Amino acid sequence: MGEHFPTTGTHLERYARVLPAVEINSSFYRPHRPGTYARWRDSVPETFRFAVKVPKVITHEPRLRDAREPLERFLGEAGHLDAKLGCLLVQLPPSLQHEHETARAFFQSLRQRTAVDVVCEPRHRTWFTDEARQVLDDARIRYVRADPPAVSAPQPPDAEVVYYRLHGSPKMYYSEYSQAYLEALAVEIAGHEQAGRRVWCIFDNTAEGAALPNALTLLHHDARRPG
Repeated sequence: MGEHFPTTGTHLERYARVLPAVEINSSFYRPHRPGTYARWRDSVPETFRFAVKVPKVITHEPRLRDAREPLERFLGEAGHLDAKLGCLLVQLPPSLQHEHETARAFFQSLRQRTAVDVVCEPRHRTWFTDEARQVLDDARIRYVRADPPAVSAPQPPDAEVVYYRLHGSPKMYYSEYSQAYLEALAVEIAGHEQAGRRVWCIFDNTAEGAALPNALTLLHHDARRPG
């Protein structure tokens, strides 16, 4: 894969000269200093964008309850990405069921503190009911389009933000995506872009190194599309 990237600069600088965005997953496990986010911000082109995963000390440990203090701390840190902060990802644990008041309070609190796009990747079937969808919709939180999907549920309607999170299929975190799948995905993404939607496509299937080749292939298909 090295031949696709410049030979000088940090890993992020080299990556950002080829690909348009990245998802920061390490923020889920540990905080990063404001200066670290600022350094990342200054290392990439003006058009490059970051998605940042909300920490587990908000989503997994207190399970969305009593999250004001860690949420404000996290937003203060990640906010140093400035305009290059494009999206926040809220991934929920598979065991977390939808509880209306807890969910409403958390997502309204999050929305009051940021105007940045926010997407949610729930993994329990109770988050795919009309009631749960309304809670997210009221706070302008959009569902992640995960593959493979966590539960069998109808695809949420198209919104202003479309966030694909591709974990590898049929074997999650291992399988690479086929050329046919990526070609079809490129056409689907083009349709969203033509409709004026903001589209993210994150490949998370890294155990056997398939994510980067898949991303480059998708980028190539996108570049071949007629203007």
